[in-house]
Amino acid sequence: QVQLVESGGGLVQPGGSLRLSCAASGSIFSISTMGWYRQAPGKERELVADITSSGTTNYADSVKGRFTISRDNAKKTVYLQMNSLKPEDTAVYYCNGAVMGYSASTYRNYWGQGTQVTVSS
Repeated sequence: QVQLVESGGGLVQPGGSLRLSCAASGSIFSISTMGWYRQAPGKERELVADITSSGTTNYADSVKGRFTISRDNAKKTVYLQMNSLKPEDTAVYYCNGAVMGYSASTYRNYWGQGTQVTVSS
C-alpha cells in the first residue's frame, strides 16, 4: 500500500506563488527519484522537475529559475515551490515517485491523483 498525495494547488494571479507538496505513505522501503509533472488541457503530460534521493535536481526549461523542487526524506515528501507563475503554468500537477515497497525488490513508479493549478487574473 503506497500512496502519493498532492496538496497546495489552487487559483493564483500571474506573478504569484504556490507551493505544492506530495507526501508518500505506506509500507515504503526506499524512494528514489521523485518528480512533478503537469498536464494542461489538450496537451501531453510533461516533466516539470525531478529530484534524486541525494538532492540532484532537474527542471524543464520553461520553469527553470522560477520553480524549485525539494524533498524531505524523513517526511517522504517532495515539494514544488512555484514563483512568478504564468498563465501557461495552468495545469493539473502530478507527483511521481520511484518507490520500493517493503514487499518489493525493485522500484516502480507511483502517481499522485493530481492537484489543479490555475494561473489567471
